[in-house]
Amino acid sequence: MSKKEKAKLVETAKKYSPEEAIKLVKQTSWAKFKESVDMAIKLDVDVKKGGFSIRGFVPLPHGSGKKVKVAVIAKADKLEEAKAAGADVMGAEDLIEKISKGFFGFDVVLATPDMMSQVGKLGKILGTKGLMPNPKSGTVTMDIKKVVTEFKSGKMEFRMDKGGVVHLLLGKVDFPEEHLVDNLKTAVTSVYKTKPSGTKGNYIKSITISSTMGPAIKIDQKELIEQDE
Repeated sequence: MSKKEKAKLVETAKKYSPEEAIKLVKQTSWAKFKESVDMAIKLDVDVKKGGFSIRGFVPLPHGSGKKVKVAVIAKADKLEEAKAAGADVMGAEDLIEKISKGFFGFDVVLATPDMMSQVGKLGKILGTKGLMPNPKSGTVTMDIKKVVTEFKSGKMEFRMDKGGVVHLLLGKVDFPEEHLVDNLKTAVTSVYKTKPSGTKGNYIKSITISSTMGPAIKIDQKELIEQDE
């Protein structure tokens, strides 16, 4: 089946159930490489308000298929803990200096509280890439082993972009359908939990998924969450 023929399988105005949508993502995938399955959640928020930010984490039950590189900034005893948990990059002052010179061989940065006074020097460098360790996000912690394990097992950070959209990687097209559905449902629930108190109406306006090169497929969010009208 050609690319155009596959695209015609999707009714652009229809909202599909999560199960139907995942099935269609697999059917409309056409690239020769192993495509990712991506989701975009449009939030009903006023993005014009300065300082307004939505971010959080989702523990994908079946992982994303992406190898997440975790960096840990800590003192010697905690670095041993990090190594045992599978961290990819580890160090203390030496790693801070390396990052300050442009090293970015990682996707997540964890730090222990006693190193934050020095990690603070990397604020502009890591902050612009959304990688600055933060107590609220759980990336500043003494429980290094636990947090490294979580990220290596599929925990992912998400944040709303300037257009009020949260983008998430759900996995690869060759994942079993039920695994992708599980990841999708968990991700939507995690994003919905970031709803600011006092927010009225439908916090989630729309949900679409697609493979890397495939067409966008709309999902009926009413099958996933109950929202206030």
